[in-house]
Amino acid sequence: MSGILLSFHGAISQGILWGLMVLGVYITFRLLDIADLTVDGSFALGGCVCAVMIVNHNMHPVPALFLGMLAGMLSGAVTGILHVVFEIPAILAGILTQISLWSVNLRVMGKSNVPLLQTRTVFLDFSEQTGSSQANSAMVIGILFAALGIAILYWFFGTEIGSAIRATGNNEHMVRALGIDTRFTKLLGLTISNGLVGLSGALVCESQKYADINMGTGAIVVGLASIVIGEVLLGRIINFAGKLSAAVIGSAVYFLIRALVLQLGMNPNDMKLFSAVIVGIALAVPVMSAKLRLKRSYNPDGEEN
Repeated sequence: MSGILLSFHGAISQGILWGLMVLGVYITFRLLDIADLTVDGSFALGGCVCAVMIVNHNMHPVPALFLGMLAGMLSGAVTGILHVVFEIPAILAGILTQISLWSVNLRVMGKSNVPLLQTRTVFLDFSEQTGSSQANSAMVIGILFAALGIAILYWFFGTEIGSAIRATGNNEHMVRALGIDTRFTKLLGLTISNGLVGLSGALVCESQKYADINMGTGAIVVGLASIVIGEVLLGRIINFAGKLSAAVIGSAVYFLIRALVLQLGMNPNDMKLFSAVIVGIALAVPVMSAKLRLKRSYNPDGEEN
């Protein structure tokens, strides 16, 4: 039983660390109304840069995290430039950047993976200083980074430029009519989004003690699933900070569900299918519920009740 509880504890910790990635996806998917596929590549890029800086350049693990975030921001900026300057559709721009990042990540590492088994990480340092276990350290550090990220995003999107980014996703034509350059707001939104994704990748890299070329595969699906799960669980929350928190909670719940089904004997190779089914169902249920409510609002004669 203790093994199962430990597995669930680790799943929640990982979910919170991935929660920063989910916040990044939330910015593009919910605020900008863009399905940014850069995420799979920028998540791995953040982890790769972090690992290489620690292993090859003996950098302290904390600044290595923020270099991973900076790398993610650069990848988001590339997608933004492809989209707003060269007018490539957002989804295609994300695909192009994601594909190119595969080669970039291999160049950064020089091989397919970089282990961090004999190096310092923020989790190891925190564990030694507080006397807590590595699992508890991951939980605490994940919560601290997630809370800080939510607080900063809540403040930023309440500023004039942050509000302009949110308005761009709601009604781009109206924002243009107000004299705001929507190309800049999209570029900035994509940059911030992938910065969070890169930071999440760096944290996960230090947590699992290795960076791998495939570590970001399916990240966009995880992000979308977590957002939808959070909205289903906490859909009544209308406060922006609450919505951001719901995204992180959704990430923790997603990883908890994944750990549960693995404990029940699901083949790990089926997890991608399982994730896709969760996203599909979660996206379909609100639409079908709305159609059902609309149908029930009319009587058999076609008149509104």
